[in-house]
Amino acid sequence: MFFDDERSNRLRPMILNDLVTQYLNDAERAKFHGLPESCRVRERVKIVSPENLTLGEHCWIGEGATLDASGGLEIGEHTSIGLNTLVFTHSSWLANMALENHSGSDLIERKPVKIGKGCFIGGLVVIMPGVTIGDFATVQPNSVVAKDVPPRSLVAGNPARVFQRYEEEYIAAEVKRVREENARRRALAGEEAGWGSPAGDFSEQ
Repeated sequence: MFFDDERSNRLRPMILNDLVTQYLNDAERAKFHGLPESCRVRERVKIVSPENLTLGEHCWIGEGATLDASGGLEIGEHTSIGLNTLVFTHSSWLANMALENHSGSDLIERKPVKIGKGCFIGGLVVIMPGVTIGDFATVQPNSVVAKDVPPRSLVAGNPARVFQRYEEEYIAAEVKRVREENARRRALAGEEAGWGSPAGDFSEQ
């Protein structure tokens, strides 16, 4: 049933690792992959060539995301990668076009991807090889990022393009607004602390 060749024996530990990690919690899964202790990795995340992945502190990787680090992948601190997002650092396009899409083809092309610190990458995003996403950037869900994203910008679409720039003053004002609103909601709900605001409709209170 099992092949006993070089490729099969190289791939089998990765398959077993994927199976084992389904039984771990977010923090255990991050530790299993050798990632910083403050990171969280959700279910069904696949990391290709984890030895080529550099991940900063306090990162969150959503369910079903695939991180292809075969060409080199760097993700900065306090960045979130949305569920079912695909990050590619290699392409077999030319191997397909040349009818040389066999295992070990020398037409596989690899280019590193860098995602900065403080980024929010929405769900179902596709990031193509060679892309750099600047610090504090936001990529809206369902976007395809095929070229570099400037720092402090919001991009969306296929292909993704810039729709908004974030100044530090804007972020500071938003932090103040959300913290004050969440404090008001917690006071109304009789909660002293919690993650964000309590659930419920507080619009008329």
